[in-house]
Amino acid sequence: MESLSEEIEQFRDRKWRREETLKIETAPEVEALVEDLGFCLALTDSRTNLPSVYIAVCGRRDAHSPRNVQKDYEMSLAWTLKDEVMRRGKVYYGKLCKGRAMFVAPRLVPFFNAIWGVSKKQEKEILSEDANKVLKILRKEWESATADLREETKIENRQKLTRALDELQRAMKVVPQEVLYQPKFTYIWTLAEARFPKELTKKVLREEAVKELARAFLQMCGTTRRGEFAKALSLTRKEAGKANHQLVNEGFAERLSVGVYRKK
Repeated sequence: MESLSEEIEQFRDRKWRREETLKIETAPEVEALVEDLGFCLALTDSRTNLPSVYIAVCGRRDAHSPRNVQKDYEMSLAWTLKDEVMRRGKVYYGKLCKGRAMFVAPRLVPFFNAIWGVSKKQEKEILSEDANKVLKILRKEWESATADLREETKIENRQKLTRALDELQRAMKVVPQEVLYQPKFTYIWTLAEARFPKELTKKVLREEAVKELARAFLQMCGTTRRGEFAKALSLTRKEAGKANHQLVNEGFAERLSVGVYRKK
């Protein structure tokens, strides 16, 4: 894939907070970043070619995760901010498409849910048996620590429980609401609808959702190269291309060449 123009790189420097003067240090600054971008990853580095909290903490283009993350100041700060923002619950947090930890602005939650969410009617059919067990417990108790979930669901294998929780996060059913490190490390889980009831009950057609995410992606990136939007959110190239064409028809974007679009 050909490199981006310096103009676009500088646009992303400002938008993604890849500049020393724009780097973030507090939870409200993370929330402002998410609101501005629409969505971003949590702890990924520059190799993903998407904005993240870690990159914004570093404040530079070439942010690379260190080998020893425990002793690295920037990664430690990004991790601490991730935990605090999760606890505050003002923006959506969970492992979504591709199983990557993401933050999503509340205004975009209905669109993510229209694409990846699972309706109550579909739960038994689409979700695994273990995922349904976890969901049943959380619907009864509203919040539960990982160890308690393992005991109540009788899913004794830790990996099986982790897979069930990851599956429920991708389906936008469950979110971590807090993480505890003492007396031992554990997440506290709750229902996504408990935190974002209005956003998760809003009905949106899939085509409209893809278009609005394409709009957010263009606003975030300035330009999108062939296959870039589809790859970032695990969409088909056909529906991603259709969404970008719709943005062109609206006058929001212009088509530079096959699969290449720029925000007007």
